Amino acid sequence: MSSIQEEALELLGWPELCQHLAGFASTTMGRQSLLRLSLPANLSRSQCLQQETRELLERDQQLEGGLDFRGVVDLNPLVECCCKGGIATGEALLGVATTMAAVRKLRHQLNDPQQQPVTTACLARLQGLHQLEHRLNHCLEEGGHVADRASSALAVVRHQLGQLRLELRQQLHGLLRRHQAVLQDTIISSRHGRAVLALKAGAMDQLPGLVHDSSTSGNTLFVEPQALVPLGNRIRDLEAQERQEEEQVLRQLSQLVADDAHHLLDTRAALLQLDMALARGHYGVAMGGIQPDFLETSLKTDEAGNAVGATQEPILLRQLRHPLLVWQQQQAGGAEVVPVDVQVRPRQRVVAITGPNTGGKTVVLKSLGLALLMARAGLPVLCAGPARLPWAELVLADIGDEQSLQQNLSTFSGHIKRLARILEAIEASPAAHTNGVVLLDELGAGTDPSEGSALAIALLRHMADRVRLTMATTHCSALKALKYEDDRFENASVAFDEATMAPTYQLQWGIPGRSNALAIAQRLGLEPAVLNQARALLKPQQAGEVSSIISGLEQQRQQQEATTATAAALLARTEQLHAQVLSHWQRQQRDMAQRQQQRQQQLENAIQAAQQEVARIIRILRQGPPDGEQARRAGQRLKALKQDWRLQSAIAPDPSRQLPHPQGWSPHVGMRVRLRRLGKAAEVLDVKDNGRMLELRCGPMRLQAPVDDVESLNGDEPHHAAPPVQVTHRQPLAPGPEVRCAANTLDLRGFRLHEAESAVADQLSRANGPIWVIHGIGTGRLKRGLRDWLKTTDQMERFHDAEPGDGGMGCTVVWPCR
Repeated sequence: MSSIQEEALELLGWPELCQHLAGFASTTMGRQSLLRLSLPANLSRSQCLQQETRELLERDQQLEGGLDFRGVVDLNPLVECCCKGGIATGEALLGVATTMAAVRKLRHQLNDPQQQPVTTACLARLQGLHQLEHRLNHCLEEGGHVADRASSALAVVRHQLGQLRLELRQQLHGLLRRHQAVLQDTIISSRHGRAVLALKAGAMDQLPGLVHDSSTSGNTLFVEPQALVPLGNRIRDLEAQERQEEEQVLRQLSQLVADDAHHLLDTRAALLQLDMALARGHYGVAMGGIQPDFLETSLKTDEAGNAVGATQEPILLRQLRHPLLVWQQQQAGGAEVVPVDVQVRPRQRVVAITGPNTGGKTVVLKSLGLALLMARAGLPVLCAGPARLPWAELVLADIGDEQSLQQNLSTFSGHIKRLARILEAIEASPAAHTNGVVLLDELGAGTDPSEGSALAIALLRHMADRVRLTMATTHCSALKALKYEDDRFENASVAFDEATMAPTYQLQWGIPGRSNALAIAQRLGLEPAVLNQARALLKPQQAGEVSSIISGLEQQRQQQEATTATAAALLARTEQLHAQVLSHWQRQQRDMAQRQQQRQQQLENAIQAAQQEVARIIRILRQGPPDGEQARRAGQRLKALKQDWRLQSAIAPDPSRQLPHPQGWSPHVGMRVRLRRLGKAAEVLDVKDNGRMLELRCGPMRLQAPVDDVESLNGDEPHHAAPPVQVTHRQPLAPGPEVRCAANTLDLRGFRLHEAESAVADQLSRANGPIWVIHGIGTGRLKRGLRDWLKTTDQMERFHDAEPGDGGMGCTVVWPCR
C-alpha cells in the first residue's frame, strides 16, 4: 500500500475504527491482528470475508452461549521457539493442549457444509493433533507443572526428595524444642534454598552451623545447623536432578511441538480467521450494520480508446451513518447521528456537495469512505436499508478541518501537494477507473476564489475521466453549474433550516446549496451593524445569479414534494379502500361458512330423526304377527322418509368440511357388506375402478361385484360421490404478536410526513397486531403530524406512547382495527 493510501486511511479514521473492532475479538492474537487490519487485494477475497462474517454470526446466534474460543492461545511464539531448538515452558506447552481442546469444540459447532460452506472449508485447516494433546495433558498439570507420571526417573527423584524434606523438617523441629532459649522465634525460614533457624547473635557456640544471612539490626543470625548440613546438601543434589528431569521432559515435548509445527501454524491461522470473522459480525450487530452487496463493474472503451467503466446499478446507501460518531453516541452518550442517503447513478462520476459550514459535508465524505473500506474488509456497513456499492481498490482522500481558521498559503500548498500525490497514485493504478474513489474536502479554498474555482473545475473534469467516483465539498459557486454542462456531474447539498438558522445535517440530492454565511454569522452572534453592511455590499448580480437559480430549484423541489405528498395521500386512501373491500369480502365468506354449517347441522338432524323413525317402524313390525294393512302403512312411511331424505340431500354442504356425507354410504376395504342377490354378508377386500367395482370374500368364495349389488348391514344403499369442487376460502388473519419484534417495528426517523403516512398506512393494511412506529423526539413535528393523521384514518383503533424500554416518547404503538 502506497503512502498516500495509508495517509487516506488516517484522514478517514480507519485506525480508530480498527481499535473499536479489536475490542470484539475473543483471543489476544485476534485483537492484535484487528488493530492492524489489512484490506483485501481483490473483490473475491472481500466477498469471501463478507460470507465468513455472515455465516459465523448466524451460527453464533443459533448456539446457546455462542461460539466458544476459550482456551485458544497464540501458538506462533511457541512454535518459533521450539523450531529453533529452544525449550518451552510448561505453561506455554499446556496452552497448546487447551487450544487443541478448543479446536475440537469449534469443529463440532461449525461443521455444517450446507448452511456454512465457507466456514466449513476453513475447518479443514484445523488440525486436531489428538496424540500431541494427549501427551501434553499426560505430562503437564495445571499451571504448566511437570507431572510425576511424565517420567519414571522424575517420580523416583521426587519421592526421595519428599522423604528427605520430611526428615529435615523433623530434625529442625527437634532443634527448635531443645534450643528455644537462644532462638529469636520458632519459625523455620529459608535462605538461598537452605532451611535455617533465627538464632540470637552471640549464641553461635550453643548452636553451631553455617550463617546464611542476618537481620538489618544484626541481632538475628539465620543459621543452618551443622548437624543438618549433609542432609541439606543431599536435598540440593536431588533438586538439581529434579530440574534436569523436568527439563528433559520439556525438551521432549518441545520437540513434539516442533515436529507438528506446520499443522500448528495452519491451526493458528484458521482460528485467527474465525475469530476475526466473528468479531466483525459482533461489531456489526453492536453498531446496527447490514451486509453490503458489491456492484459488478464492467470495463468499456470509448472511440478514443479511453477506458469507460459501466455499471448496471447505482451506488445506493440508505440511512448511512458515520461509525465513529455512532460509537461516540453509544459509548460516551454523544449527540444522535443524523443518517444520510447516498445514491449515485451509473453514469455519474463526480458529486459536488455544497452548503453552509458546520452542515456536515465532511462527515458525508468520511462516512462514504469508511463504508467503502468496511465493505472491502468484510465488515457490515452502517445502513438502515440496502447497501450497494463498488469494490474500491483505491480510496484516496484530501480531507482537512473545515472549521479551521488557518486558510493561508501554507494550507493551500499542503492541499496541492497531496492532490499531486493522489493524481500520481491514480495514474499508477490501471483499475482506478472502475475501482477508484477520491474524496476531496474544501476544494478550491485557501486561495483567490476565481483561481481556486478554475483549478477545482479542471481537477474534477480530470478526475471524471480517470476514477469511478469523486466526491468533493466546496463553496465555489462555479462548480454548481457543472451538472448542467456534463451529465457525469451531480449536485448535492446539506440542508439548512432558515427558520432556526441552523443546519439539519441532512443530504439533499439534485440541487446545490447556499453557504448561508451571513445567516450563520448572525446565529453565532456577529454584530447586526456589520451584517447589515455586508448585505448592502452584495451586488445584485452576485446575489441574483446562482442564488436565484438555487431558490428556483428549491421551490421546484418543494412543489414536487407537495405533489408527491398528494400522490402518497391518494395512494394511502386507495389502499384504505382496498382494505375495506377486502374486509367486507372476508365477512361475507365467514357468513357463508356459518350458513353452510347451519345447513349441514340441519341435514344431520334430519338424518338422525329419519333413522330413529325407521328404527321405531322396525320395532312395531317385530311386535307380534303384522297384518297386511300394518305392513302397507310401514312401507308408505318408509317411502315418505326416503323422499324427505332426498330433498334434504339436495342442500350441498361445504366440501372443505370433513363431515359425514349426507347423500349415501361408500364401502371401503375391511368393511362388512350384504350381497343383495345372495342375501349373505361379505367382506370388502379391494375397491376398484374409482369405487364402481368391489372385490369381496363371502365365506370360502372370492368374487367381484358392482357396488350397486351391495348394501350396508343397516340397509344403506351405496353412493357414487362426484369429485368435490375445491373452494378455498381466505381465512381471517390470526392475531399477531403483542410484543415488539423486527416484523412489527417501523423506523420513520428521517422520513418526511407524507412518506411516514404512506409507510404507516401500508403497514396497517397488512398488520394483524400492534405496530411500533419509531419517529424519535427531535422537534416533535413528525410525531405531531403523524398522530394528527392517525386521528383521521379508520384503519387504526387506538395509539399511545411506547413503554420506556421500547422507545418511550420517541415511539408510538398503533393498534389496527380488528
